[in-house]
Amino acid sequence: MTSTELKADKRAIGKGFILCQLSLVTCFFLASCAHDYQPKPKGYNRLVLPEAAYQHLPDTLPYQFEYSKYATLLKDTSSIRERYFVEIYYPEIKANIHITYKRIDNSDQLLKEFLNDAYVLTSKHQVKANAIDETITKTANGKTVIIAEIEGEVPSQYQFTITDSSKNFLRGALYFNTAVANDSLKPAIDYVKKDMKQLINTLEWKNK
Repeated sequence: MTSTELKADKRAIGKGFILCQLSLVTCFFLASCAHDYQPKPKGYNRLVLPEAAYQHLPDTLPYQFEYSKYATLLKDTSSIRERYFVEIYYPEIKANIHITYKRIDNSDQLLKEFLNDAYVLTSKHQVKANAIDETITKTANGKTVIIAEIEGEVPSQYQFTITDSSKNFLRGALYFNTAVANDSLKPAIDYVKKDMKQLINTLEWKNK
């Protein structure tokens, strides 16, 4: 090989090495950019929750209770809706309390059926629930209530059923229409749970 050919080979090798280095630097730069500018997960804005205040339901329903002044009373929009089903919607926090009401008419069979349906609906959350704490308690005016508090990434965090065992059966379930994790929603969940306890403690039947 002549000296001219040797110099040419060295220049080719040098250019190849430089191109290789440039390629590596370019790849590293692009990877860094992709890492730095990946979309960040959306957070949940800090909640400013107002002090609790309540109002009465309209007289067109066969039951009465107090619900939040910061919520809107809506007709039920679900596929199983019935005449006296309602939704209590909190627009600021996208929370919804779904209220279902059934007449028992002194039927033990209907009562068992409604209680079983409520149990099944709560049990469906077991797949994602860390725990389901179910308690039976009495309100200040003597009504028996079954309350289920559900922990974990579940769509409904608080549910209850209340009945006089003869004529009336009512179920309530809390839902949040948001993909935000329940840990971040905890202040809002606790806030609505207090409103639901107020609902339970002020519930009265019109069909006695």
